[in-house]
Amino acid sequence: MKNIQKHAADVQQILGLTSSLVGVKFIFSDYEIPCEIMRVSGHRYCQAIMKARHGAHLLLDAEGIACPAAAAAFGFKPLPESLKTGKGLVGFGIVEHEATGKEMFRGMTTLQEGVLKAIYLFPLEKATVEPDIVVVEDETEKLMWLALANLNVNGGRRVESSTAILQAACVDATIIPYIQQKFNMSMGCYGCRDATDIQPGETVLGFPFKDFNAIAHNVAFLSRKAIANSRGKNALALLKRKESKDE
Repeated sequence: MKNIQKHAADVQQILGLTSSLVGVKFIFSDYEIPCEIMRVSGHRYCQAIMKARHGAHLLLDAEGIACPAAAAAFGFKPLPESLKTGKGLVGFGIVEHEATGKEMFRGMTTLQEGVLKAIYLFPLEKATVEPDIVVVEDETEKLMWLALANLNVNGGRRVESSTAILQAACVDATIIPYIQQKFNMSMGCYGCRDATDIQPGETVLGFPFKDFNAIAHNVAFLSRKAIANSRGKNALALLKRKESKDE
């Protein structure tokens, strides 16, 4: 666990993240549920992510989850008919036509219904168990370096991400990385931007924990030269000096 904690703290420090990386552990048996962890109720999944990135250890289950779309995505409950038909998204002003909303939910990646018992979320630098997924919310530029680290891990293969600008935290950053075992980025969504403290310039991504050590290693590699050079805006300074001379 100390290795996980150190790598998480190092990534947070190198990138200047304003909050913790979040470990997400899926619990499929009642016997695996940690009794000492606080169960929360009336929380959306994205709100649980918000609290974990700010230091909380918490447990979310079918009774505690408040978002019907996320509950369906995790297999806790069936998707309500109003969402399945797209009518609910029209009501929220998210889409103009029900058919558009229906297609967005039809394409939703989900866990099998009734299999998952609970989700344990925690700040990764305080991990006591290995998570299944790592979720990161922060400013876009900081997440870009994680994406570049992932490209290094995967030999330069382009990142192909999936999103419906819906269920950014639950589906895009958690379930897709878990089921497809791949790095996935999102632009955020209506729900998480309404329900959490995520800022306009921030977004979210997720990846399988199996890739964490390699990604952390490559973040450290990028810190030796690329991150400092890019943040130093040397090319922009050169352009400004040239323009100043030309005036």
